[in-house]
Amino acid sequence: MSNSTGPLRIETVDALRGFTLFGIILLHNIEHFDHYSSPEGQSYLLTLIDLAIWKITVFLFAGKAYGIFALLFGFTFYLQYSRKNNSVLTFKARYLWRLSVLFLIGIFNTIFYPGDILALYAVLGVSLLLVSDWNSKAIFVLAVILLLQPFLLLSLFQIINDPAYLPPNKMSDFYFNMVRTKAPLYTFSEKAIENLTLGKLAVVFWSLETGRIFKTIALFMIGLLLGRQKRFSYNEVNVRFWRRVLVISGLVFIPLFTFKSASTRIFMDENLSGALRQVFNSWSNFALMLVVLASFVLVYTKFDTFLSRFAVVGRMSLTNYVMQSIVGSFIYYGYGLGLYKYAGATASLLIGLISFILQYFFCRWWLRSHKHGPLESIWRWASSIWYPEPLSKPSVLPNLEAKAILVDKEQLNQNHTR
Repeated sequence: MSNSTGPLRIETVDALRGFTLFGIILLHNIEHFDHYSSPEGQSYLLTLIDLAIWKITVFLFAGKAYGIFALLFGFTFYLQYSRKNNSVLTFKARYLWRLSVLFLIGIFNTIFYPGDILALYAVLGVSLLLVSDWNSKAIFVLAVILLLQPFLLLSLFQIINDPAYLPPNKMSDFYFNMVRTKAPLYTFSEKAIENLTLGKLAVVFWSLETGRIFKTIALFMIGLLLGRQKRFSYNEVNVRFWRRVLVISGLVFIPLFTFKSASTRIFMDENLSGALRQVFNSWSNFALMLVVLASFVLVYTKFDTFLSRFAVVGRMSLTNYVMQSIVGSFIYYGYGLGLYKYAGATASLLIGLISFILQYFFCRWWLRSHKHGPLESIWRWASSIWYPEPLSKPSVLPNLEAKAILVDKEQLNQNHTR
């Protein structure tokens, strides 16, 4: 899993992050970067192909790619926390400032794409500081409670107990409708202002109403726990762990997804079926996310030569995430090429594939002469303005085999001394 980890990077995680970005880029392209539209006048066959591609891409990546991305955010926090070379309070102050810089980067990204997650991660990342000193069992229990979606369950119970209860209108729908009605007519400056105001409000309310905020915090914590348990290091114990995750999550996903899909036909009440679908959609997406995560890690142990190519993109994840927003908005929005009018899901998927390939070669070229990506370097520099990077601790080899080698060397030295 981690043949070239070293003290600062874990290749499995970089590859996984790159694969996740691949899914995000494909999904954003078929969604036209939150400007949903279908071309008019195309053939019936192409319309069917578009529909199939849309459903497959959404099934594989919607809610799963972002889930893995959030999980890796928590894992990265663990790495930084475990390598701190100063007091806990100083580290937390440094990390809080680091989140502040990330928030500004997220606001910049919102200029081009209102669905930005960086600013959201920067705000919700404070939760990691609050639980960083907790024991693992307490963090796990809190993560499970958040994954159960307590607010969505409360709304569901209200509908069940009171058939006359009507859930309040969704604020996100109100703002999304305002954004999508006028988006094609805007200039760049007008669209940027809308993204930073109405667009951002729509995304924030959507995150609240769908339970995305609770789920993101829970995934941060799961990533932290995976870091504590060294689950991305290569050893047989971890291989067995990921196999169990794959089997159990796969078995759990099937009934959850089946019930979610059938809820509309089983329950005639729209409010009840909608609430059930929302809850089970969150749970089934989490289960399928674990299937994708475990599958990738297990396949990486066998075919890391191929999958390691994703690591190049993952090492520059911040740069690539913002870059795809800038390029994608220009491709589809009215102030750019305006391809939202002509590109269906099939064409948009091809555009997304080409975009990812170009970003891959850009990353290869850049990393030949730079240690970090452009935005990664800016983030590190800005984060160190108030809180300079401390001297790092001596590196700790991340896998058990390497530790065994160190033990053998120590024994040989002792025998030689004797």
